[in-house]
Amino acid sequence: MASLQQLNMVLVLPPLSHSFHHHHQPSITRRNAKRPINRCSSRFIFKPRSSLSLSAQTPRTETPSTSAYEFPLQLITNLCQSKNLADALILLQENSQDAIGSDTLSSLQRKEAMGVLLQACGQHKDIETGRKIHEMVATSNQFSNDFVLNARLITMYSMCGSALDSRSVFDNLKKKNLFQWNAMVSGYTRNELYEDALLMFVELVSNTGFKPDNFTLPCVIKACGGILDLSCGQAVHGMAVKMGLLGDVFVGNALVAMYGKCGFVNKAMDVFDFMPERNVVSWNSIICGVSENGIFRDGLELFREMMACEEGATPDAATLVTILPVCAGEGDAGMGTLVHGLAVKLGLNQELMVNNALTDMYLKCGYLSQAKILFARTDNKNVVSWNTMIGGLSTQGYNNEMFDLLRKMQMGGDELKANEITILNVLPACLEKSELLSLKELHGYSFRHGFEYEELVANALIAAYAKCGSLYSAEHVFNGIGKKAVSSWNALIGGHAQNGNPRKALDFYLQMANSGLRPDWFSLGSLLLACSHLKSLYHGKQIHGYLLRNGLEIDLFLAISLVSLYIHCGKSASAQILFDKMEDKSLVSWNAMIAGYLQNGLPDEALVLFRQMISYGIQPHEIAINSVFGACSQLSALQLGKEAHCYALKALLMEDVFVGCSIVDMYAKSGCIQQSQRVFDMLGEKDVASWNALILGYGIHGHGEEAVELYEKMQTFGYKPDAFTFIGILMACSHSGMVEEGLKYFDQMQNFHRLKPKLEHYACIVDMLGRAGRLNEALRLIKEMPEEPDAGIWSSLLSSCRTYGAVDMGKKVAEKLMNLEPNKAENYVLLSNLFAGSGKWDDVRRVRQKMKENGLQKDPGRSWIELGGKVYSFIVGDSLSPNLEEIRDMWRRLEEKIQKIGYKPHTDSVLHELGEEQKIEVLRGHTEKLAISLGLLRTAKGETLRVCKNLRICVDCHNAAKLISKAVEREIVIRDNKRFHHFKNGFCSCGDYW
Repeated sequence: MASLQQLNMVLVLPPLSHSFHHHHQPSITRRNAKRPINRCSSRFIFKPRSSLSLSAQTPRTETPSTSAYEFPLQLITNLCQSKNLADALILLQENSQDAIGSDTLSSLQRKEAMGVLLQACGQHKDIETGRKIHEMVATSNQFSNDFVLNARLITMYSMCGSALDSRSVFDNLKKKNLFQWNAMVSGYTRNELYEDALLMFVELVSNTGFKPDNFTLPCVIKACGGILDLSCGQAVHGMAVKMGLLGDVFVGNALVAMYGKCGFVNKAMDVFDFMPERNVVSWNSIICGVSENGIFRDGLELFREMMACEEGATPDAATLVTILPVCAGEGDAGMGTLVHGLAVKLGLNQELMVNNALTDMYLKCGYLSQAKILFARTDNKNVVSWNTMIGGLSTQGYNNEMFDLLRKMQMGGDELKANEITILNVLPACLEKSELLSLKELHGYSFRHGFEYEELVANALIAAYAKCGSLYSAEHVFNGIGKKAVSSWNALIGGHAQNGNPRKALDFYLQMANSGLRPDWFSLGSLLLACSHLKSLYHGKQIHGYLLRNGLEIDLFLAISLVSLYIHCGKSASAQILFDKMEDKSLVSWNAMIAGYLQNGLPDEALVLFRQMISYGIQPHEIAINSVFGACSQLSALQLGKEAHCYALKALLMEDVFVGCSIVDMYAKSGCIQQSQRVFDMLGEKDVASWNALILGYGIHGHGEEAVELYEKMQTFGYKPDAFTFIGILMACSHSGMVEEGLKYFDQMQNFHRLKPKLEHYACIVDMLGRAGRLNEALRLIKEMPEEPDAGIWSSLLSSCRTYGAVDMGKKVAEKLMNLEPNKAENYVLLSNLFAGSGKWDDVRRVRQKMKENGLQKDPGRSWIELGGKVYSFIVGDSLSPNLEEIRDMWRRLEEKIQKIGYKPHTDSVLHELGEEQKIEVLRGHTEKLAISLGLLRTAKGETLRVCKNLRICVDCHNAAKLISKAVEREIVIRDNKRFHHFKNGFCSCGDYW
């Protein structure tokens, strides 16, 4: 940077004390240093000896004391204080004659009057009046080269935002002193022209004989902080040490603020601790520096220290405006309320910026009602007031109220029109297609007011259009941007990756790379998300390689994105390796990994990882606990589910609607539909998903009538059924044999609720018709579908053909199925079973040979039972299971009992070309029988047994389970891959319809 190089050339840095060595601090946490000076110094507030002080530089002469002689100057001062600058100027002009009399001003009074009026012009940003005074000064032989008035002119222009006019005055001066140099440095800094301020300072030091003072250095230090140039700031710090100005409170305050802005909180604390004198600005600066770097707790502690000082600095409006965002950042509404009380006590609650900060604090702490009251009571609202309230409503999802407030703001006059910040606050609320019209209105407003092509607004518009489903509009906004920055490309790439067009996200990235721009962490995160949606492991690995080559794999956000990529691509082991390498695992990373195992059908691993997370002392939130309930649902692990339910109650997570819905689902899928109903009834807040979970639960238990009753009740309570509701109700009708009712609801879905059926709905209808033996109707429906049927639909129909022995139709259906999924073993097994059921063993052998040639192997039958919180699994053909002989002996005793009450082995369930005795022996090895036997061995009399199976239960096991329930007087619940069967007193809840 040019300014830094020039600064280093003209400054000789002395060795600093041990407190100010310029080593990079890797941590921004607060240190406990020895403090030679008590922070609660009695010398807090004092006036700086500024170079611009008139009294310090200009000798005052005695002036006549007659009231007539004093009157015009006092009147001009009074007019300036009442903001009547035009009248003050007229009075000055009328009394600026060279003639001396009682109605004219002396030359000293004229000079003072001009100075007062210039100060007022700067304060009220009245540049036109200021220009007229400038003309008076410039045309006056007496004042044209006056140091003080020219310094005031420079300051006036800078306060009015016209740095060019300030520089023009400065450059036209024949003689300059430190006043004008300081005024220029201060003016540049005030207008955030930090580079210019530093260059002016370099010129002052290198080309003049003036020595910077305690007014110069604070402005220069602020400029260093403004451009986050730590090295430059350290150089000026060294200069302050050399010149003996380090003890000056204004220099110290500026250093504290500069180090805080640059992220070096420890150095800011060092400067603060060694300041011999402090004022309220000192405390404000350190609190602000600490809180802006996210160390909110230390910010609150510093505020408490400030308040505890016996002779401490009294907080001002700036203090409260500094500490309230700290309270908001910590979510500490209690401290925020105390600060509110302090504001009232100090009479600062009428200050608009304090009111705005209080409103913001209450909103960010979730106290919307308090924020509304405060906002309503604020009489002199400005744009910041409205933006704060609108932003809070937007963040909390109160979109209707937010748009109403925006309309009211627009009716408040020109001074309260929405600005860029307003638009940026509102755009994130445009998340769905229903908000597209409002989004277009905001876009039009931005276009009319010139906001559209400001980078932040343009990027927010791109993101909003993408979220509202209008990717074309997002691209249109992007194409209108002249010079596209990485952030604009990120908005477009992220918009496509997150909203349904990941392939195009990759294409836009290639365009961005070809334009010469390098991706940042956001670009790479969006690309990984796109690859996850596409399940493109190839492209994902390329991005992973890029991260490794550039040392970016350690970034937590990108590491979690990589874990998510491998999970979506089914590579759980790779995801676990990346997860294990993370040094600081966040709650998000644990959630991603646990949910990933669940998504990939590995519920056991998900539960193991959850226990590991708990053992590390990490408290799970809603996402993790939802994954646990999902794992328990997949395993039908009722005991573990109950434990997780207890944890959710103790952790006060039940108020979350998603947790409640997950518990309803867990109990339903663990075979406890009554408990599922009880949890549902106790939910404080229900949504459509809660109703859907219970309807689906009744459906998989075969309770069609209860599901239909719940569906009707849901609507009477004002809930509108969605696509998932109809999946549940159609499944319930299918499992209960309620074919006509199912067809009625399918028609109602389309013609009354105007919902377009998806493949899942057609699959339910095909399954329902197939189970009822109405195969031709099912086939006709498939042919009339507006979409191409997927493999699931053909598979369902093939299964029904197997049940009803429709070999000819089954062969045609199997052909369709094989074309869609030629490498799925389950499809060949279905076809083989179709032939075996009809005794076509040659065809069976041909299908099995085809499987062998393709390297396919059927999934072995597997059953499991949860006992005492532990899951015991049985796999067909596995002779290594512990206690297997004891279990087989138990089955033989059971078999003898049930044979006495009518059990006969259903050898047709064995789809192999074997003899009868061999088939009976095969039936004895079915895994659900072994699981039931173990359950009877390990549980008390009368206790319900709950068994899960990965395949559909066969007729023989179904018959046996009915009779066992009668013989041992137990309820047995078996969940197969289709539904639940409740066996009790020799009957099954399915009514032998499955």
